[in-house]
Amino acid sequence: MTAGEDGAGTTGRRRPRPGLPSLPSAPFLDTGLRYFLAVSQAGSITEASEQLHMAGSAISRQIARLEQEIGVPLFERRPRGMVLSEAGVRLAAFVRRNLVDGEQVVGEIRRLRGAHRVRIRLASSEGFAWDLLPEAIASFHRERPDVGFNLHVTSSAEATECVRDGSADLAVTFSLTPARDVRVEYSQREYVHAVVNASHPIAQQPTVSLAELLPYPLAIVDEGTTVRQLFDVCCSAEQLSFEPVFETDYSGSLYTFAKLADAVTLTGHLPVRRRLAADGLVAVPVTDRGMHRRYLQIQSMAGRTLPDTVQDFVAHLVDRVRAP
Repeated sequence: MTAGEDGAGTTGRRRPRPGLPSLPSAPFLDTGLRYFLAVSQAGSITEASEQLHMAGSAISRQIARLEQEIGVPLFERRPRGMVLSEAGVRLAAFVRRNLVDGEQVVGEIRRLRGAHRVRIRLASSEGFAWDLLPEAIASFHRERPDVGFNLHVTSSAEATECVRDGSADLAVTFSLTPARDVRVEYSQREYVHAVVNASHPIAQQPTVSLAELLPYPLAIVDEGTTVRQLFDVCCSAEQLSFEPVFETDYSGSLYTFAKLADAVTLTGHLPVRRRLAADGLVAVPVTDRGMHRRYLQIQSMAGRTLPDTVQDFVAHLVDRVRAP
């Protein structure tokens, strides 16, 4: 099970992460480059061999030929697999961009016959899949019925990886640090809030510090999310010691628990803003500066020119994010 990120979890329902577009038979992609990219994703020739249904020796020969032609090693050979060298990282980014661009061109050609609708592939952490993205998709689709969407819900780090490797056009996620090979289309600071039921003692406060939460039961996501990372760092720096009464990787259960048990949970405001009043909950901003280091980001692949339709959706989504 994977930790949620400010939203309802998908435990038991999570789809496998989508791979790169049509990798085994990608048009315009040389065999050696195709094998190289497969090994870079799989981390070993053995794994790539199983995925491609191709003999490992053939894959190894193609990569050796590619390295000989380029003149530098593309991988660091290690006992437990293969890791891209600096040259390999640059080549992989180049190949991924060209693979995505090739798929885009093929789609445009097919749409000349009216046989295919435009599709935008999204990856997001769970909180944004609750309301923000479905609402933005629905309102955009009303204006552009020719556009379809695919949404992959995963962790923040994995959503970023999806745009980096080309399996998603856009990632809508939380970020603590800059990510390589990613262009940030939009960013805004996302403050962490303490969420409680409306009758809780802190519900009427304008703000609250982590220290002020010590007397109350705490429900929190387990390790792996940006909220938990910030919380743990702040508690260590401020020498605060919490004993959570409830830890889970399913964020949706935290809000129900906070509502029923007079407990406190921590979240960003944007993922839950439409649900607070309906669920009888209140979000109170947390004042600790260390909890302010998180950003909502809309990300795309670095170096890629997004299709006009995707750019239009980015602008539409930004409007939804900024809406009261």
